[in-house]
Amino acid sequence: MVNQVLALLKEYTRMKAAMACLPLVAMFSWSCQKADEVVRPIEYKGPTSETYNQVTIYSDSAKTKLKLSAPVEQQLQNGDILYPKGMYITFYEEERPTTIITAKYGKYDKAKDQYFARNDVVVRNVVKEEQLNTEELFWERQKQSIFTDKFVRITSKEEVVTGVGLTAKQDFSDYTLKQFSGSFVLKQ
Repeated sequence: MVNQVLALLKEYTRMKAAMACLPLVAMFSWSCQKADEVVRPIEYKGPTSETYNQVTIYSDSAKTKLKLSAPVEQQLQNGDILYPKGMYITFYEEERPTTIITAKYGKYDKAKDQYFARNDVVVRNVVKEEQLNTEELFWERQKQSIFTDKFVRITSKEEVVTGVGLTAKQDFSDYTLKQFSGSFVLKQ
C-alpha cells in the first residue's frame, strides 16, 4: 500500500510539473509561428543631413550674385532641401545687395529646380525701396523669376498696391500683377 501511495505521489508530481510547463511550450510555439512572418523594414523618409547656420554663396566671375542663408538646412534623400526655420536670400548687383527675400519656411524642389517660400514672405527691393508681402512665393533660379498665385501687397514710397497673383524678375525690379484689386496713395 505504501508503494502504491508513493507511486501515486510520483505520478501526481510529474503531472503537476508537466502542467506547469504547458503554458511555456504554448508560448514558444506561438512565438515561433510569428517568426515565420515577413518583417518589413520601416522606410526612413526624414532628412539625411541637417546643417545649422547654413550660408550658400553663388558667384559668377568671382563676383557674388546671391547669398542664401538659413538657421537650419535639411537635405532629403530625393535631393530636396528644407529650411524649416526660415530662409534669407540676398541678390547682388555690382557686389551690392539689390533685393532680399525672407520667409519663415522654405523648400528647394530638386525635380522642378525651384525654391518655395511660405509664411510671412517679404521681398524687399533695396534700390527702388519697394516691398512685396505675401504668404507664398516661388523662385525659379534658372529663369531668374519669382511668382505667386496668392494675395500680394506692394508698398513703395508713394503708394500701396494690392492684388492676387504676381510674376516678377527675381530682383523685383519689374513685376506684373495678375488681378489688380486696389491701390492708395501714401501721404507724407
